[in-house]
Amino acid sequence: MTRDVLFLNPAYPPEMRAFTVGLARFGRVWGVGDTPAAALPPEVRDALAGYLNVPSMLDEEGTLRRTLAWLNGRRPDAIEGNWEPVTLLAARLREALGVPGMSVDTVLGFRDKPLMRARVAAAGLRTPATQRAVTIDEVRAIAAAEGYPLIVKPVAGAGSANTWRVDDDAGLTAILPQLARVGEVSVERFVDGPEYTYETICVDGVPQVESVCRYHPNTLIARQNRWISPVIVSHRDLTDPEVRGGVRLGRAVLRALGMGTGFTHMEWFRDRDGHAIFGEVACRAPGANMVDLMNYTFDADFFVEWARAVMTGRVTEGLSPKWNAAIVFKRAQGEGRIRAVRGVEGFLARNRSHVARLDLLPVGAPTRDWKATFLSDGNAVVRDSTMGGVLHRAWDAATNLELWAR
Repeated sequence: MTRDVLFLNPAYPPEMRAFTVGLARFGRVWGVGDTPAAALPPEVRDALAGYLNVPSMLDEEGTLRRTLAWLNGRRPDAIEGNWEPVTLLAARLREALGVPGMSVDTVLGFRDKPLMRARVAAAGLRTPATQRAVTIDEVRAIAAAEGYPLIVKPVAGAGSANTWRVDDDAGLTAILPQLARVGEVSVERFVDGPEYTYETICVDGVPQVESVCRYHPNTLIARQNRWISPVIVSHRDLTDPEVRGGVRLGRAVLRALGMGTGFTHMEWFRDRDGHAIFGEVACRAPGANMVDLMNYTFDADFFVEWARAVMTGRVTEGLSPKWNAAIVFKRAQGEGRIRAVRGVEGFLARNRSHVARLDLLPVGAPTRDWKATFLSDGNAVVRDSTMGGVLHRAWDAATNLELWAR
């Protein structure tokens, strides 16, 4: 029997398009989004059995009301959202319609950072001390009690956007005008150590596929320095002592938070003693082209595998990492339009058989806002059978590929 799935925001962010197409392989897809119907990409339009255009997906109450009226008693078999701001809306729709899947309370544990940290700590797992603050005076009081350094970020934020490291009273004063725009924030103890990720596709809370990556450098540093070419490296060997503690931690975190079926993306740190320390986790796919990076690591299609999991309750058997892989993001020097792209021929000559993708903005294209997107002005993906080999090729891309703009 054909299954019906309601998928939230099927065209944005851009990777949602591939998830939409993947879902259509296993059933009928009904979309709700704020992209005008006439502006839907052809592949999304062709994959949808029906579409409701709403004014804004960030208007959760309005979108909930409009969606229930549009369905008019119809009850899909599944309701999914793979973009962070819509995961809670998906849970609310499930509860309103009696559709199986993760509850509002469970999804809140993946969205509300202080609640998330409290539940993880209650399970006996290593996590930094975290408190919630609504007013500037509350932030100051926490800083006075806990000391520095601290991390301040939105309670329901995604990635490292609007995230600040604060080292002293002067640093806190400097970010206060920006905090006024955020509203409720999470104030956390800073963890000093390299930053990693742990991704899964779960079925009924059990990881069917696992992936570990490392950020070079940590995301907060990469977000603050334009000259850096951020690198994300995917590990082939998850039993390596460097990362196996993070895998154990990730499995325990998902149990503690009651994960159901779908993608997860967790960030964690390795302290000076080698302990894995929890950072945060989301019940949705990673951004920053990390699903693509998983595809290159596994020689698989995880847009389809996620769809298979949520529609059939399984993934393809035998999926395992085949490569160490890295994605290197490039930022143009200067702003305006790309005037020159340098170093490509030499980079390809040195690494051609190891280059899985080279996607740089062409000459004449406008530069992107590097502060607003980790994707920057292009990227290169390299892979190798050894970690040393992939790191060498990633540094080559970071150092020798250049984009210039004015």
